[in-house]
Amino acid sequence: MTASASPRLHPRAAGPGSAEILRSTLRRHAAGVTVITVPGPAGFTATSFTSVSLRPALVSFCVGLTASAAPAVRTADRFAVHLLGTGDTALADRFATSGIDRFAGVPWRRDTAGVPLLDGVSAWLTARVTSRQTLGDHLFVVGQVDDGTVVDEATPLVHHAGSFASALPLD
Repeated sequence: MTASASPRLHPRAAGPGSAEILRSTLRRHAAGVTVITVPGPAGFTATSFTSVSLRPALVSFCVGLTASAAPAVRTADRFAVHLLGTGDTALADRFATSGIDRFAGVPWRRDTAGVPLLDGVSAWLTARVTSRQTLGDHLFVVGQVDDGTVVDEATPLVHHAGSFASALPLD
C-alpha cells in the first residue's frame, strides 16, 4: 500500500468513533512507562507522565477517574514518579493490576513527606501538587518537582502497540 492509498480516519467531533480512533492511533505512539505513587500508600502504572516546564520545574500525569488509585490521587498533596527500565516489567505489571495490594512484596520506603519511593528503579522524582483538573474521563495532575535522583542509566521501558518494549539509541 502506498502512502497516498493508506486508509484515512475521519473523526467526528465527540462522535461515537472518536474514542476508537484515538485508541488505535495512540497504540502507535511509544510512551515511557512509570509508576506514580501517593501517600496512602497508593500507586499505579502510567504512560501519561510528561514534563510541562523547566522554570518552574513542572511535570504532569493523568489517572482514570474509575482507577482504584484515583481517590488517593484526588486528595494527595504530593506524588512520586518512578521511571522504569527494561528490567522493571514485573513492577509495571504489578502496579497495573487491580484488586491487589500493589506494594506487597515490593521494596519501598516513605520520604520525609510520606510519599512512597520504590527501591530499585532507575530514576525517581517527587513533586508537590500545584494543579488538579478533571478532563473527560481522567484526572489531570500537575506538580512542582522538589527532589529526585537518577540511580542508574537503565534502558528505558516503553509501551507500544499494547506491549512493553525497550528504547534503545539509534547508532
